[in-house]
Amino acid sequence: MDGIEVRRHVIGHGPVAEIVLDRPEALNALNTVMLVRLAQTCAELAPDTGVRAVVLSATGDRAFCVGADLRERQLMTDAQWLAQRAVFRTAFGELLRLPQPVIAAVHGYALGGGCELALNCDLVVADETAQFGLPEATVGLVPGCGGTQLSMRRLGVGRAADLLLTGRRVKAAEAERIGLADRLVPAGTADATALEIAGTIAANSPVAVRAAKRAMRQGWGVGLPAALDIEDSAWRTAALSADRREGIAAFNEKRDPVWPGE
Repeated sequence: MDGIEVRRHVIGHGPVAEIVLDRPEALNALNTVMLVRLAQTCAELAPDTGVRAVVLSATGDRAFCVGADLRERQLMTDAQWLAQRAVFRTAFGELLRLPQPVIAAVHGYALGGGCELALNCDLVVADETAQFGLPEATVGLVPGCGGTQLSMRRLGVGRAADLLLTGRRVKAAEAERIGLADRLVPAGTADATALEIAGTIAANSPVAVRAAKRAMRQGWGVGLPAALDIEDSAWRTAALSADRREGIAAFNEKRDPVWPGE
């Protein structure tokens, strides 16, 4: 058992893939086998034009993911820690690079690497049981899968520092208030809500959606003139596509579009 399950859905007319963290007995802690499988799964989904949106969810009642499996790490040498570090970076890098929009469905604990998994997604749906945290400093570590950088981009420097330097946990309501979660939903409904959002996204032009995500991601950390050039490139990609021609025709003919996706 590698701790990762992939489910495919058609929601409305939209094809959606769901990556499920499936080690509930370990609170979905990330071990090496699980990370390798996560990287493989994301690499397989990235070029799949039959997948228009991705949901990242988890099994079990208590946790989305509590981060790295510290039991596995307990007996590791420094060399083994560094070797596993490469596996972490590969897995999280493949998740971050997915061209499809990715929605995290969070319940229970999302701590350390679990919080970073959510930060690597485009949208975060949290139910009322969710608790987020980046507690690495409390055990002598620094977040290493985007936590220091992605938290600043989502929350701003001050709020990111509050989480990173104190290691404190943030409950769901505060997470929504500070922007760590994008939607707060009743307990037990995060998965269904995330899939519903994914279906809404998947009903839109796949060319336009991927281009918009690319523009947002590439525009991080660059000056406004360069960011507007990135946006212009995304606009041109969509405007010159068969999807644009179909979208305009469908609008004028008052029918649902059938996206070529080219």
